[in-house]
Amino acid sequence: MFTFPQETNTAHVRLTSSQNLQAVTVCLSYLQNLKRDYSLFSLALPSFDNDFLLLKSANLDSFQMYVRNTAANFEGLDFKLNKWQSVCATWDAASGLAQLWVDGKPSSRKFTSSGSNINGPIIIALGQEQDSYGGKFDIKQSFVGMMTDVHMWDYVLSSCEIQNYVDNLNFSPGNVLNWKALTFEITGRVLIENKQVSMLCSYTPVESDLYSASPLFPLTSVCMT
Repeated sequence: MFTFPQETNTAHVRLTSSQNLQAVTVCLSYLQNLKRDYSLFSLALPSFDNDFLLLKSANLDSFQMYVRNTAANFEGLDFKLNKWQSVCATWDAASGLAQLWVDGKPSSRKFTSSGSNINGPIIIALGQEQDSYGGKFDIKQSFVGMMTDVHMWDYVLSSCEIQNYVDNLNFSPGNVLNWKALTFEITGRVLIENKQVSMLCSYTPVESDLYSASPLFPLTSVCMT
């Protein structure tokens, strides 16, 4: 898990690739409590600073996806604060259609850019939004929170494959970016930690329920993962 603990215009995780992408699917899971714009995934080429950008808008239910510097706005999505959520974004160069999935629930499809592939020396920034190739970060678009399970494919995942990712079932890992085999470079204060797992706590009496209210037999707390 990558932890981005503060607002900054420098801290980020950088990944590089050289691909000719006719289609894209990006999936990731994250937790945050921001009430402003922030970048989740920023892919740039020398000719397109927003070649594939996932930008969460300040409005809680709004999201923007940029492809080849062309934006599509998605509204009415179920984003939460302080809750682990998964986001998957898909795009196909032939049709130009983009779609967003939040916790396995799809948005309507929107047209962005068609007719040309994402092709060239790719720089991907996690935690920042590239306003130029590899840099020019804005502190007010920085991500503050935790991020994990970042995958990227060179094709559009089916709805079943996306649901398998959301449920952490058996799915084919990304063939462009694979979370379990990432090569990356960290700049600034970004921590690598184990993902936090929610705990389910229940109270179990030491003796029978008959005596559970008695101070002689207090209740104990048992936590289960």
